Amino acid sequence: MSQNQEKKKVTVYDTTLRDGAQGEGIHFSTEDKLSYVKRIGDMGELYVEAGWPGANPRDEEFFQQFRGLQTSRIRIAAFGSTCKVMESPEKSEILLKLVASGAKTITIFGKSWDLHVRDVLRTTLEENLRIIQESVSFLHQQGREVFFDAEHFFDGFKENPEYALKCVSAALKGGADAIILCDTNGGSLPGEIDPGVRAVVQKFSPPILGIHVHNDRGLAVANSLIAVEAGVNQVQGTWNGFGERCGNANLSTLIPLLQLKGDYDVVSDAALLKLTSFSRYVAELTNAPFDEKQPFVGRSAFAHKAGMHVDAILKNQRTFEHIDPAEVGNERRILISDQAGKANILERLRRFEPMIRKDDPRVEMAMTEIKELEHAGFQFEAAEGSLDLLLLRTLGKLSTPLFEVLDYHVWSDPLRGELDSVAVVKVKVGEETVQIASEGNGPVNALDTALRQALAKFFPVLDESELVNYKVRVLDGAHGTEAIVRVIIDTRLGNEVWGTIGVSKNILRASAQALLDAINWTIWRGKEQSAL
Repeated sequence: MSQNQEKKKVTVYDTTLRDGAQGEGIHFSTEDKLSYVKRIGDMGELYVEAGWPGANPRDEEFFQQFRGLQTSRIRIAAFGSTCKVMESPEKSEILLKLVASGAKTITIFGKSWDLHVRDVLRTTLEENLRIIQESVSFLHQQGREVFFDAEHFFDGFKENPEYALKCVSAALKGGADAIILCDTNGGSLPGEIDPGVRAVVQKFSPPILGIHVHNDRGLAVANSLIAVEAGVNQVQGTWNGFGERCGNANLSTLIPLLQLKGDYDVVSDAALLKLTSFSRYVAELTNAPFDEKQPFVGRSAFAHKAGMHVDAILKNQRTFEHIDPAEVGNERRILISDQAGKANILERLRRFEPMIRKDDPRVEMAMTEIKELEHAGFQFEAAEGSLDLLLLRTLGKLSTPLFEVLDYHVWSDPLRGELDSVAVVKVKVGEETVQIASEGNGPVNALDTALRQALAKFFPVLDESELVNYKVRVLDGAHGTEAIVRVIIDTRLGNEVWGTIGVSKNILRASAQALLDAINWTIWRGKEQSAL
């Protein structure tokens, strides 16, 4: 593409709040949706499908409140269906509630697969065309921008292409501003998407032609890309691919693919820089696990472990990275394990001592200690906080402990109720000694709470951090209750999350190791951030 040639514009229609909420384990409260609407503006000018007015009290409440949150950067869309069989649009409760929602954009779906018309609606093909055209026309006459989702279009096009195209025609005759071709079953192959899109482009050339794909074959992103190449100019999907069954097209992957790998203008460069943080925000909002192996936005997307790979990437990042991680707000990670070479260790050490050389004996010392610890059951890939503390000690930067635990005891009694455990800790900071007792929901929570209460007045940053995950793995199950266990704790400070680790035959001792590393690293990071 020449420098003077403009990129083709592709708009984004975000259906996370509606389609994403249909995913197993995904739930948005009204407050969540309002928070989402405020934050989504960071990703630029796009459509946000916020729910189905009248379908449930939560969506009804949202549309009552969203009017005061309208911004110039996003356009809220209300979702619903056509009127019912043998029903007049003017008397349709569904359509009237869509209009009453106040949304300027209304998206309705209608059947475009004759199988659904016969077996689901149980009406004639002609009646289905009527309700599509008249429903769209009614909403259009109310002054709304009307999007028509041609539900099951690709299945319909494979079995009865003439009728599937008649459904599109009916929507356009009714005044539809956009036609959205849907692979609702998510079962189509790329070779089946292309001819369907091209047929609509050739016959109708609608000004806005969208693609809405489910991921039941793991092809939602690929099918969306094929559709864009065939002539679609709007992509629909959800962040992190959330959605019913196997999910929807993943906007976290689709947007950078179109913008960085294709000649398409999707979002601003500033929005692209926020892609990783926004994807994580959506996962946090839904309380859903974030897939760290997601392309572009996952922590593993630019993580390098093999020594030869790290050596190459440090010489030229293009050797093992297809883009600069910073373009999508992500970062390169050099993993340390018993497979690591000196290049891995050196790159990690340079975070704290930029001028250290490869022949510095401390590099070899660190590598030897890491490999010995991993042989004993430690795993630093998931415990970067503990790893960095080890490296700081190797560099002599933690010769004086930040604090000292003089003693701790933990009691647990399941008959006590919810707060079934008590921890007593005695710590020393400088010349001052503090002893604290604290209750908790389980022994680990009690110990964590006691340590934080004892240390927070000396290190206020601890009040800003929180334990967000606790994982235990038995390393040698054949030994039963005498087995060695590995405990990994994830801690959050601001937008950062890191892991720390403990290994022992005593699960409380392993937990205490991981907790103490978490607290030490939190204090260190707090000091680093204060120095910036």
